Amino acid sequence: MTEPIRCAWCLSDPLYIQYHDEQWGVPVHEDRKLFEFLVLEGAQAGLSWLTVLKKRQGYQKAFRDFNVHTLAKLGEKDVQKLLLNADIIRHQGKIRSVITNAQAFIQVQAEYGSFDAYGWSFVGGQPIVHALRRLEDMPSMSKESEAFSKDLKQRGFRFVGPTIMYAYMQAVGMVNDHLVSCVRFQASLV
Repeated sequence: MTEPIRCAWCLSDPLYIQYHDEQWGVPVHEDRKLFEFLVLEGAQAGLSWLTVLKKRQGYQKAFRDFNVHTLAKLGEKDVQKLLLNADIIRHQGKIRSVITNAQAFIQVQAEYGSFDAYGWSFVGGQPIVHALRRLEDMPSMSKESEAFSKDLKQRGFRFVGPTIMYAYMQAVGMVNDHLVSCVRFQASLV
C-alpha cells in the first residue's frame, strides 16, 4: 500500500500529519472552535506551528476550553498564574490578548449573531481555492486577510496581523491551500 501524497510542510512529525489530514483546511463554523484557532494562531507569532500544536491541550485546559465569556472576565491574578504555566507559551502580550480578544469576540457575536457569520463574510461565505501546485506558490497573506486583519484591529483585537489571519483562514478552511497533488485537496472540495 502506498503512502498518500500530502502537502510537504506537514511531513516532519506525526502530530503535523494528523493535523493536516483531519483539520487543516476543513471549514469551521462553530464559534468556540473559531476562537480557539484565533488564540492558537496568535500564539504562533514568531514560532513554529508544531510548537503550538504540541501545547494545544495545555491551551485548552489553561484557557477553559476557549469559553469566551469566562475568558473575557479574567483578571490580573489569572494573567500572573498563566505566566507560570509551562503548558502554554508564556508570553505576556499573547496571554493578555486572549482576554482582550475574548471581549472583542463577544462584541462581534452581539453585532453579527456569530463570529462565524462575521469571519466568513471576508471570503463571501465560501472557501477560496487556490489550486496550488508548489509549496513555494503558497501566499503568506491576501487582500482578504489584510481586510480581515484591519477590521479586527479596529475592533480591538490583538495578534491578528494579515499573515496571522491568513494562517487562521487556512486553518479554519476559509482558504483551501492544499496542493492539488495532496490527498486532502479533492476531499476538501466536497
